This record gives sequence, structure tokens and C-alpha cells, in this order.
Amino acid sequence: MTDAPPDPLLALRPWEAPEVTSWGRLPMNAVDRRSGAVLLDGDWRFQLLPSPDAPLGEVWSSSYVPGAWTVQGTDDLPQYLNIRMPFAEFPPDVPAANPTGVYERTVDVPAEWTGRRIVLQVGAAESVLLVHVDGRPVGISKDSHLAAEFDLTGLVRPGERATVRLTVVKWSDASHIEDQDQWWHGGITRSVLLYAVDPLHLADVTVRARRDGDLLVECRVRDAAGALPEGWYVSGELDGHLLTQDAAFDRANADDERVSGFLGEARLRTAVPDVRTWNAETPELYGLTVRLHRADGTVADTSRHRVGFRDVEIDGRDLLVNGERVFIRGVNRHDFHPLTGRTVTYEDMRADLVLLKRFGFNAIRTAHYPNDPALYDLADELGFYVVDEADLESHDHAHEIADDPRYLGAFVDRVARMVLRDKNHPSVIVWSLGNESDYGANHDAAAGWVRRHDPTRPVQYEGAAKRGWADPDLASDIACPMYAPLEECLAHALSGTQTKPLIQCEYSHAMGNSNGTLADHWAAIEATPGLQGGFIWEFWDHGILQRVNDGRPAGRGGAGLYGNGVAAPGHRWAYGGDFGERDHDGAFIADGVVFPDRTPKPVMFEHREIAAPVRIDSFRHEGVVLSNHQHFRGLDWLSGEWELSLADGGTLTAPAELPALRPGETAAVPLPFALPEDGGEAWLTLRVTTAGDEPWAPRGTVVCLPQVRLRAAPPPRHSRVPDGPVEVDEDGLLVHPLLTSAPRLSLWRAPTDNDELGGMAARWGEWGLDAPLRTVVSVRRAPGRVAVVSDHLCEGGTVRHEQVLTAVEGGLLVDECAELPEALHDVARVGTVFETVAGLNLLEWFGQGPWESYPDRAAGAPVGHHCLAVDELFTPYLRPQESGGRHGVRRFTLSAPDATGLAVRLDRPRQVSVTRHRAADLAAVAHHDELVPRAGCVVHIDAAHRGLGTASCGPDTFASYLVAAGVHRWSWTLRVL
Repeated sequence: MTDAPPDPLLALRPWEAPEVTSWGRLPMNAVDRRSGAVLLDGDWRFQLLPSPDAPLGEVWSSSYVPGAWTVQGTDDLPQYLNIRMPFAEFPPDVPAANPTGVYERTVDVPAEWTGRRIVLQVGAAESVLLVHVDGRPVGISKDSHLAAEFDLTGLVRPGERATVRLTVVKWSDASHIEDQDQWWHGGITRSVLLYAVDPLHLADVTVRARRDGDLLVECRVRDAAGALPEGWYVSGELDGHLLTQDAAFDRANADDERVSGFLGEARLRTAVPDVRTWNAETPELYGLTVRLHRADGTVADTSRHRVGFRDVEIDGRDLLVNGERVFIRGVNRHDFHPLTGRTVTYEDMRADLVLLKRFGFNAIRTAHYPNDPALYDLADELGFYVVDEADLESHDHAHEIADDPRYLGAFVDRVARMVLRDKNHPSVIVWSLGNESDYGANHDAAAGWVRRHDPTRPVQYEGAAKRGWADPDLASDIACPMYAPLEECLAHALSGTQTKPLIQCEYSHAMGNSNGTLADHWAAIEATPGLQGGFIWEFWDHGILQRVNDGRPAGRGGAGLYGNGVAAPGHRWAYGGDFGERDHDGAFIADGVVFPDRTPKPVMFEHREIAAPVRIDSFRHEGVVLSNHQHFRGLDWLSGEWELSLADGGTLTAPAELPALRPGETAAVPLPFALPEDGGEAWLTLRVTTAGDEPWAPRGTVVCLPQVRLRAAPPPRHSRVPDGPVEVDEDGLLVHPLLTSAPRLSLWRAPTDNDELGGMAARWGEWGLDAPLRTVVSVRRAPGRVAVVSDHLCEGGTVRHEQVLTAVEGGLLVDECAELPEALHDVARVGTVFETVAGLNLLEWFGQGPWESYPDRAAGAPVGHHCLAVDELFTPYLRPQESGGRHGVRRFTLSAPDATGLAVRLDRPRQVSVTRHRAADLAAVAHHDELVPRAGCVVHIDAAHRGLGTASCGPDTFASYLVAAGVHRWSWTLRVL
């Protein structure tokens, strides 16, 4: 008895062979094959082996496809690392301990597929895929984020059952170029399907649709038997209009072997009169059907496409869409779901894009790999500009791999396959060569392939652009830096040396309570030729829903997602380190503009206002000036309502008739209200909503809330004539029936992620700002007034604080002054903190809101009268931190259901927060399930509060938003309701 011959797929050992990018895999193409396919999603028999060389066991479990095994109950759990590889081996080596998933199921091959070509498509597998059918080897594929197709025609029989085995090896030489900032998973993460076509079939279809209405369709034809039969031809139909054969092309190639032999080519053309062009604002699409005919006229193959007529070009330092310089209001997006890891459904992706559209985004960078194919269909339909990025990131070993000839084939293969798959999508306007992989000959080779194959779109790559924003000889047509300081971008745009559009591929890092100065950036972008926008990092907080009792992923059968940013009871949002991994990068994975359940973070409202299509430019006595800030669309799709907010009154409303403005136009409209003569502060808001149903929003959805101040507040008039007693304890601290903790000086906040990673938190800790030692210097009592002077001893010096308490009619006036020494040049806040009795559960305020806002992130929070339950004020960032602040508050009340409570009026607009947590409570825990809310309210009134910035990965806030040393004064009144 002889040994069985070795499996040729295993013999190749593709997980450690960088020269093997595939074996037996079919070429990538853009032909639509979804119609009539047999979907193989569902439960597959499954074994997880310790390595690809390990023998199969006797016992099979099950695993759901598509899905990662790391979130389906195995012992191989998710691991998060940003830059470092999860193993020590250098490229192209991998560890011997290499989790390997073996998936198996039987497939009933339809009997009606007799005589047809049968193809298996695996949507995505991480990292190496080996395919067997009935024990026979079929092929190999690498590239974790693109589909792999294999011809099974000679291996299966229509009308019979076949056994398909898919073996997925987690680590490979390819892992070194898939080192993205995301969770490491393993498994089959996109759908698996089986389809059949005629032996004579469309091998590829390329659509070129110009904004002038010219349409060119290039078709490639193959026959499974080899030589093409005589007499075949291709026809095309665009929304009922027949396309014509490109006669010049046919004549020129009549004697070409490719036409009548192995590969056939044909061209179809038409010119569409009065064409409706595609852009992100009006994404007009036409239906194209391409048919391949046999000589007798019968149809052998069909491919359907949605066509958008548009042009993309670079003119000097401007990126143009249909001849217009467009602002790129973008976000970076991973394929992510908190229950299934990397697997997302069509409904998931549509919900992602609908949400982004509602908050003013018009662009997506597919960070850092080609996304699920359905995303591009949705981007075509809903209107997004897409930077399509290849699955190339070698962050940990970038310099070595960029010029390593062993990886040359992988670089070109991955970029080329992305282009071949996605080239017909009008939403794709830029090709990206990958991310954070240094820059070398491998990039130049890939760029050369793209420019030859698709000259209709620019190419970008940050690794090349950072060598010189204006260098014309590098493989990037766009200057696309990461987190470049605004002053550097402005200096470049004003230098006279700029040669390319400057569009940052990442520019504002959304980790925790972040995205400070976003409005400042956009004010500069819109005012500076040469600056054209960028992409926020990123869309999601990648928190995986984790069961608290056993620390494992909740998986597909996990608890429901509530939609308020908070994990379900008994669960938490897990980040790096929560699955027991020793090497991890913590909460750096939680850096999105939405929570893991897609709840918008407050920055989304900031972005919505920054991207407002209609704005109030100025106020004149006779009216206000409105402007249309879109590129292609008028205002007829919008409705408006005026709101007049009076500081000492209520809110008045009136319908608004928006003027007929073309893009870029302005018009003056009369004021809808006569201002009352009482002289109080007054703000006019235009509530802009959708006038009808949009594909991404029903009628009445808020689009933006532009606002203008009509009248400033008069100077505050506080009576400082004593009127009653002031009760304090022996330390000069106020005793009040509604307060459980007296008003004290506050200099510290629970560090945000930006504070921690930017170094500020460590500095504040060294200074001792979290618990300065209070020493009472003097307590001066007079009838109706108490003045307390205290020194707060810090490592950075002594802060002198004076608090004067004066009983005034109906309440208490508090005048405060704090003097910070020069050494304390950048503290978190200077202000007052106190705590209330339980039962005060409703906050009403006049100021900015209703959502959270901070000094450098307040453009999206209009001034007005707002009301929220105290428990709704807190923002549950994945790692607890400073949260729940409201900027520009003039006055507020905290009340119980019986309307009793307290009222506070401030000397001028201040930063205020009301939550159930002390700063120390937030700083002491890692997750929200560890927090115990206090029965009363913790209230902060800040004379000054530090901006948020984005220093966790990017520039800190501007100097104008820092809390400087010196004297800070503030006053407020406290009254009992």
C-alpha cells in the first residue's frame, strides 16, 4: 500500500510563499453574476486546527458563513493592534502556531446547469484560501478583501451533490501587507455563491460614460472550449435605447486573432442627448444591459450595470467633477459590525451611508482595502465620492517591503484586481495604492498599471505624497497627507509652489471626546484655493459586543443593539486588551464618529452644520443674506422654518420661503419677525429640512440649522446688596439645602483620549491638578456676605482662589477669581464644581445645544432653549472620560417632577456640564459597565475649559482654546425654584 500523493495546494505552502498570489483563481472582472446564483451562506461544518499542517479531527462543529470564527465561540479571539504585527516573525515568515479553519458543506448543483460553465465565488477570506471539491484541489487565493472565483465545471456534475471544502489559513506572508489599524480576525467574511454561465461568456465589461453623454462600452468575450465560435456579437441597451457597434474598432480588428480566437473584443457606443449627469448631490443613474449573442441571435450571456455620466480630472491644484471644483467632505470607513466583526449586510451598509448622507458627508475612503461590493452600488445610488483603496498596508515593516521584489506581484495584483472589479462605478473617483506602507518600486509598478488601464481617474497614495506635496514625479496625483497641521496646509496653498490638490486622507481623529477645531479647519478650507477637504478618521468605534460574565464576543446571537451608544445590560463594548491579548493598543480602535451601534456622536452634528448646503451669511437690519453652498443643486429640494429664540422669552416660529438660488448664489431675505424691544439677547435659526422624500431621508428630515445672532445680550446686572444670611461651615464652604457638596474650585477633567495620548493628562497628574491640597487663607464674614480666600497647592505652583458669597434677593450671588501661576500654562479647566441632592432629574437651559459641545467643537450646537433629562446629557464614549459638556450656557435650571429645584444664571456664556459622575469616577474605570451613577447631579461651571483637539493622532487644539495662566474671573447666581 502506497502513500496518497501529497495535496498540491498544501505542497505549495502558500502561507509562506510571497511569490504565490494565487493558483487556479480566475481573473477579476466587472461582470454582474448575481442573477440566478445559488447562495451558499449559512451554517457550514467547521474545524479550527492549530496549523495548516495539522490533521483533521473526528468531530466537526459549525460556523456561520459569512462570518469570522473569532466572534463565533472559538478559542481564537479577536486581537487589536494598530501598527505592530501580532507575531514576531519578519516578512515573509509566519508563526508555526497558525490557526486554520476548515469549512465544509455539500452543494446540490442544479440539473438545469448541464452544459454550462460552473463557477464558485468566495467573497472574502482571511488570509489564505484553499479550495477543494470532493477532495480534489481547485485553487488558492490571497487578498482578504476581494472575491476569488474558481472554475468547477470539470469537477461537479449538474443534478448531483458535491462536497466543497474551504480551508482558511489565518497568518501568511500576505498578513505582513494587511497590517491595517483594525481587529485581527480569521474566517470567510463575505458571501459564498455558485453560479453558471454559458461556455461562451462575457469575460469583462468596461463602461466609460462622459458628462457630455458619450458612452463607450468595451466587452471582452471568452469561450470555455478555447477558440471562439464564428458569428458571435454583442448588443447593448441603455434605458431602452440601443447602442451601436463601434464599426471603426471592428474594422481595425477584423483580422486580429483576439476577435476570432481565444479572446474576443467588441465596442458599443452611443451619445445620450440632454444627459443627466452623475454627482454626489444628484446621483443620476441609467440602466445598461449588455448581451452576448451566439451566431443565431440567441443570448449566451448578460451583464447589467448602472451607469453614471461624469468626468473626473485634475486641473492644476483642483480636483474637478464634471468641471466643478468640489469640496471633499469625507470619512474613512471600514467594513465593521459589533456582532459579526468584518461581515456586513446590505442593510448595514445602506444604514451607514444613509446616516452619513444625513450629516453632510459626501465622500468615503475605503480604509484600507476594497469594501464589500454592495457599498459601491449604494454609493452610486445615494451619491458619494469614493476613494477606492487597495488592500495594502505593511505598517510594521513598511520600509523593507516597499522595495522587496518578492512582494512586487502582490502589490500589482491587489491594486489591479481592485480596479478591474470597481472600474464601472461612477462613485469611484480616485484609486488609492494602499496605506502606510512607505514608498517604493512596488508602488510605482502598481501605479503604472493603473494609469495604463484606467486613465480616467487620478491615483493617490499618502506614502508617496509625503515625500513632497508638489513633486510631479511621485506616484500620487493628489497631495493627501495625514493629520497635517492646518498652518502647514495654509502655508503650502499660499506658497505659490502647489501643483496638486491638497485633500487630506486623514485629518481629524475621532477617538473619544474629540474632533476639536473641525469648524476652524473648514473655515480655512473654504476660504483658501488649493485646499479641498479631507477624510475624518473614522466612521465607526470598533467596539465588539462582549459578554461581561465570560469575556467572550456576543456573536451573531448576541443581545440586541439599543441604538443609544450604550451596550445592552450584561455586555460592554470591548476594545484592545479585553479578550485577554497581551499585545494590544487599547481603545485606539474606538475612534469613530458613531458608536458601535451606529448612534451618532456629537461631532456628527458639528459636521452637519459645517457642511450645510444653505447658510446665513450675515444679518442686516432689513433682513439676512442666504447662500447656496452646494456645487450642482438648487434649493428647491429643501424646506425651511424660522425660529426666533429670545433669552428672556420663548421661541417664535414662522414658515420660511427659500429663494431660488443656484450653486454659489446669495440673496437677501426679510426678517420674518419684528424684534421685541426689551433689549434681550435674540437668535434667529433657519431650520432646513427635506421638502420631499429623498433616497436617504424622508420628508421633514433636518438637513442643517444655520443661525445668526440678531441682538447681543446686555451687560449683566447683578445686585450685590446683601439681602439675608449666608451659611458656611468652618472651612468657608457653602451650606445649602439643595447641595450635597459645596461649590469648589475645579482645575481638572477626566482625561479624554486626546489628553492621555497627547501627554496633557500626564502633565496634569504631575502637577497634582486632580486633587490639589486646599488651604484656607481667610474667611471674612459680613452681614449677608462671606469672602473666602484659599490656596490650592499643586506641584506646578499655588493657585489662589477667592470666592465671595452674597445673599441677594431670591438667592445667592457667587463671585469667583482664580489666579494660576505661570507654571500652570495649560490646565484642563478653571471653574466651579458642586453636587446636588437626588431627584433633580431635568435640565433646562438657554445656550448651545441640545447635544454636547465644547469650546473648539461648538459650531453645530445652535443657541436656544433646550431641555433634556440629566441621564441623557452624558455621552458614553467607550473609555469613560470628560463628557456631557454644553458650551455657551447663559442660564439653567435643575428640577424635580414637582418643579422644585435650583436655577443658575451666569455672568456670560460659559461651559457647563451636568452628569451623574465625578471626574474621578470617570478616570477610575475602563468601561461604562463599571460606573455607578450618583443619585444627585455633579455640576461644573467653567470660566474657561480647554479645547478638545485631536492629539490622540493629529494636531492638538489651537492656542486660542487653551486655558492659560493668569487671572480668571467668573460669577453666577444660585436660586431655589
